[in-house]
Amino acid sequence: MKIVLASHNKKKINELRVLLSEYSERLGEITVLSMEDVGLYDEVEETGTTFAENALIKAKAGAESGFIAIADDSGLAVDALNGAPGVYSARFAGEPCDDDKNNALLLKKLEDVPDEKRTGRYVSSIACVFPDGRVLMTEDSCEGIILRAPRGNGGFGYDPYFYFEDFNKTFAELTLEEKNSISHRAKAFRKFAESFVKTWETYYAEQ
Repeated sequence: MKIVLASHNKKKINELRVLLSEYSERLGEITVLSMEDVGLYDEVEETGTTFAENALIKAKAGAESGFIAIADDSGLAVDALNGAPGVYSARFAGEPCDDDKNNALLLKKLEDVPDEKRTGRYVSSIACVFPDGRVLMTEDSCEGIILRAPRGNGGFGYDPYFYFEDFNKTFAELTLEEKNSISHRAKAFRKFAESFVKTWETYYAEQ
């Protein structure tokens, strides 16, 4: 089976590829394709007002390849900023997307916020579009605290500042195995997986 992961973010694609491999026993051999692999090079315009809307927009774009397409739209929602940066997480500081500038702006906006109120969550919405138009969607989140200084060299985006209390680590300090056990994207994907397997089995039987 070939699946398009509708993203140009290589680190996100790698995370999703690892998560998807957990279901290879039920799905058989899986070939994971990027948008570039199927000749789709343009950035998809994310015009939605929610993570779910943007995930669906990207999945529909990936499904134009003729393959099953899975897309994730995720970001950081900070309580003290009324849910910002939200769907603008990747471009919080403007275009082109720049993690360092986004983090600098986030810290500036939170500089007067006391530590106990620097709470927020990563949110992930996952959408899947089959070539026949069938759609699957799910969403989950992971709670954390926004630190004043970065910790760790892994991950991407806001990970160096997103502290996960249960592990006493930021997301940038987690191993990929640790991150895939508790992250918003992993939780959303596992919630999505059972419905995906059942829908794929039905879709495959009809072909």
